Amino acid sequence: MNLMSGMLSDFFFSALITGKYYLVVTSTKNAILTKYYSEKIEFSSKENFFLILWIEKPNFGIHGLFLCKQQIMEQLQDTIEKLWDHPELVNENLSRDAIRETIAFIDEGRLRPAEPTDDGNWKVNEWVKKAILLYFRIQEMVTFEVGPLEFHDKIPLKTNYAGKGVRVVPHAIARYGSYIEPGAILMPSYVNIGAWVGSGSMVDTWATVGSCAQIGRNVHLAGGVGIGGVLEPPQASPTIIEDNCFIGSRCIVVEGVRVKKEAVLGANVVLTQSTHIIDVTGNEAVTYKGEIPERSVVIPGSYSKSFPAGTYNVNCALIIGTRKESTDKKVSLNDALRDYNVAV
Repeated sequence: MNLMSGMLSDFFFSALITGKYYLVVTSTKNAILTKYYSEKIEFSSKENFFLILWIEKPNFGIHGLFLCKQQIMEQLQDTIEKLWDHPELVNENLSRDAIRETIAFIDEGRLRPAEPTDDGNWKVNEWVKKAILLYFRIQEMVTFEVGPLEFHDKIPLKTNYAGKGVRVVPHAIARYGSYIEPGAILMPSYVNIGAWVGSGSMVDTWATVGSCAQIGRNVHLAGGVGIGGVLEPPQASPTIIEDNCFIGSRCIVVEGVRVKKEAVLGANVVLTQSTHIIDVTGNEAVTYKGEIPERSVVIPGSYSKSFPAGTYNVNCALIIGTRKESTDKKVSLNDALRDYNVAV
């Protein structure tokens, strides 16, 4: 039986993206798809392939088909793009199922609004951000309770932290559709939909991780840090904090600023796309915007700017040194904080 031909292929992909448990039921030469729930027969997946199980009549033997992950994602992407261009179709059942399955993949870490590339840059997956925006459109407002707390919202909260290997301190909140890697720690904090938080990272007390923000592995977001969300426009790059960075207390990083790996931001640094990031370590100042170079040690500063009413100081970020390259990231961090007397 050729599962990828004719009408069956359309039904096949529809079944694939609409739930956890699906079986292809064949009687003769004609094949139909049936939604089927079972505790024993599951939709299962591996890193690069998905396995779909089906039952074949008359002997009801269990069979499987491996389908390349890329094919599945391409089909989902095509569906989401069509729905984005034709929003009047989002209320159809299969359309809603496609949107929700995309969000489920984001929640499981199989899709990201942005992802690192082999050349050290980042690729924005516009269609994934579109799926999140469409998800808001189809979700209904509901009231739900968590212990003594009550919420009224469109997006449910993440669950099963123990099974995910994530430590969550009351009352940290992460929305469904965000991804927290095993080994991450959430102190009382907030992680929005589309965000990605890497293993070994700590989102400290009252820190917030905005929609679609990408937080690398072994990152410390200290108390009160604000990592801004960038959901619209879909083509805009989200805010990115790369691996092994330290973001000091009450820092604000927004508007898709990228903090490259192993950088250290002292307390109260504010970074927007228009913020002057001035490297003062050499004989002449070098100014950056929208990006902190790797292993930079950064503190808040100011520079003079003339206005019609006079000359005033404008906030900026000063690169005052470079964190040493080391295989022991904790040692290199402590050295940087001590050597440059950085407040955290």
